[in-house]
Amino acid sequence: MMVDGKYLPVSSVWQRLNTWLLFAFVALLIVVPWGYAVVPLLVAIVALMGWAAFPRSGSRSWGLDVQDGGWCLALLAFSGVWLLDVWRTGYWPVGEENQGVALPLWPLLAILLLIWLRRYPPSIKSWWLSVGCAALAVGAIALFERWVLGHDRASNGINSIPFGNLSLLMGVLSLVALLWLMECQRWNRNFHAIWLYLALAAVLAGTTASLLSGTRGGWIAMPLLLLLIFRTYREVLSKLYLRLTGGAILGLVLLVALLPQSGVTQRLAETVADVQQYWTGESTNGSVGVRLELWRGGVVLFSQAPLLGWGEGRMEAARDEMVAEGTLAGSASEHDQLHSDIIDTAARRGMLGLMTLGMLYGMPLYLFARFLRHPDPDIRALALAGVLIPVAFIDFGLTQSMLRDVRGLAGYLGLSVGLWAVLKGKIAEYAISA
Repeated sequence: MMVDGKYLPVSSVWQRLNTWLLFAFVALLIVVPWGYAVVPLLVAIVALMGWAAFPRSGSRSWGLDVQDGGWCLALLAFSGVWLLDVWRTGYWPVGEENQGVALPLWPLLAILLLIWLRRYPPSIKSWWLSVGCAALAVGAIALFERWVLGHDRASNGINSIPFGNLSLLMGVLSLVALLWLMECQRWNRNFHAIWLYLALAAVLAGTTASLLSGTRGGWIAMPLLLLLIFRTYREVLSKLYLRLTGGAILGLVLLVALLPQSGVTQRLAETVADVQQYWTGESTNGSVGVRLELWRGGVVLFSQAPLLGWGEGRMEAARDEMVAEGTLAGSASEHDQLHSDIIDTAARRGMLGLMTLGMLYGMPLYLFARFLRHPDPDIRALALAGVLIPVAFIDFGLTQSMLRDVRGLAGYLGLSVGLWAVLKGKIAEYAISA
């Protein structure tokens, strides 16, 4: 491949392709329909092409280590138990508009992508740029849908809950990018001030999109996510910097939330009303009431089959039987999941499924956390972002089955695997330069 009149080594060609593809995945995840699926499949095709050309690609080693093996094992366990559940029950997950049929196979695809991206890791600047572009795009979409089209909730044509949760995550990751840029400036790195303003705009855009989506559950995680961020940067940035940044973001988010056109105060009032009606027995049809009924039903079903659960597809039948018997509200039958990754997994796949879910969350959380105190600011920022992704998804999964949503599962796997490859690439560079 020729660039600027020079031929690039084959390894540089693959690395650039991976950089562009990871950028496309992150930037388009909730912006373009089918972007969540098309880009990973393109990466898989590129990986297969690369492996086919491996004898002509030099003698570079794969560079995998025990940490990569642990992550691959977690992905394999999660996928294997899910596929075993499909085999023993004869049911595949369906999801909205029948998009979830292949969900149990996605962790296997993630293993393929992890191995390939680790061999040719994408660039760190492209990673942060993709996060910012995603946040700015969803912010623009949400503002257009709410204040121009007049939609009740911004969603970009998908389920508003995954849209709001992933928008919030992009905003939070943009905050890490902002603080990373601020620290880089202190190290006299050559970053123009315009990047700081764009990062701040991305933070506000992502959080605003989440607010305008009407999503409430994801915001429960905000105090913990912000605590992790500011604990990481309190020793490297002045308290004045952190307070000014946090105050500006909080003030503008509150301003948007309090505007009547945003619908945020209306959603909060509906939440209070739903809780009151549920506990007084007046109604279980509100958004909160339905969730509480689904969770109650899921706990009962788990207690009846604690080891392996009821199985894919059979769980819904058992739940509907409870509805027919009158032990569960009729509104519970209107949903294909229990609005909680933990409860839904427990009811379908029992303790075995919960163990693999814990591995899926816990392995990346453990691996990224190992580098939170690294002296290099690039590595520290990437590690913090890697910790925030599973923490955010654990919280999102408390009130929504994000891992049964195509964009939810694709987002979790793609963001964490792609970021891991970028992080390990920076660690390798640091080791060479040290």
